[in-house]
Amino acid sequence: MQPSRDIKGLVDIMAALRQPETGCPWDIVQTFETIKPYTIEEAYEVADAIERGDMHDLCDELGDLLLQVVFHARMAEEAGDFGFGDVVEAVTRKMIRRHPHVFDRSGADTPEAVKLQWDAIKQAERRERAERRARHGLPPETEPGFLGSVQRSLPALVEALKLQERAAKVGFDWSEPEPILDKIEEEIGELREALRHGDRKKVSDELGDLIFAVVNIGRHTDTDPEMALRGTNAKFRRRFAHIETELQAAGETLEAATLERMEELWQAAKAIERQL
Repeated sequence: MQPSRDIKGLVDIMAALRQPETGCPWDIVQTFETIKPYTIEEAYEVADAIERGDMHDLCDELGDLLLQVVFHARMAEEAGDFGFGDVVEAVTRKMIRRHPHVFDRSGADTPEAVKLQWDAIKQAERRERAERRARHGLPPETEPGFLGSVQRSLPALVEALKLQERAAKVGFDWSEPEPILDKIEEEIGELREALRHGDRKKVSDELGDLIFAVVNIGRHTDTDPEMALRGTNAKFRRRFAHIETELQAAGETLEAATLERMEELWQAAKAIERQL
């Protein structure tokens, strides 16, 4: 089998990997649940390549993410549920339906009108899905209530952001960032109190409240909290690498270095970054 630019080549490769008699022993035993973590991981690796501006890596990572789609579709086809072609048909139908102003030359003609139209079409699709699930005796796709449309399966930071955005649609929101900063300080005080009492459950609760409030300040300043945290993670990596490099140059080790010594090098790394 040769590499191919045709999607059919990838679909055929996955079918071969999943063949019970001649396929790959690892691929054969995988399930939706075992593959799910890899799907999430590949999506994050795509985001990482974009942030680094590495187009070669982005090409590779998009391929890895596409492989996850083909893998899930193949398992579904084996179970008689749907195949890769059905996935493509479903998403193309959805895109055509949600863009009547492009494909039918009717409807919205401004970005604001497009957003309203998109939301209305999605609402209609949700009703149709709910009716279909009811006909097949399946449980509701979402929980009841105004916040029910926000999926619990989202990463916690993303879920917090979407819950806040959803509540803001009916006016349950801060009017400006400043009061949120006061709320953050209040949550820090409550976290300090929980720490003093040594109540681990209370500490967890208060830490969650603090993070939720920090997400809110990000939303009000048009700062994606996930991307902000990823930026801080990258900064931490750089500064810690500076500590490690400087210690090695001085014939020292991380394990033997004192906190004071590492803090000194950390501050030096910060000073270097400010000059760049």
